[in-house]
Amino acid sequence: MSEERGSIGTSLLIFLAGAAVGAAVVALTTPKTGPEVRADLKGLGNRVKDRFARLRNPEQEQTEA
Repeated sequence: MSEERGSIGTSLLIFLAGAAVGAAVVALTTPKTGPEVRADLKGLGNRVKDRFARLRNPEQEQTEA
């Protein structure tokens, strides 16, 4: 069982590393200006942070609505 768990963890880490490299390539080759790219990345970071917060505590979303 621990081998299977390690394999999943390794696969997830490789996937996230690939996604980070892809995001960096896109950010460096985009025709947008620096402030536009930073604003886009900030918005993306906020959306990801909110989504993780909702996944960690799904009851919180129901009580806020």
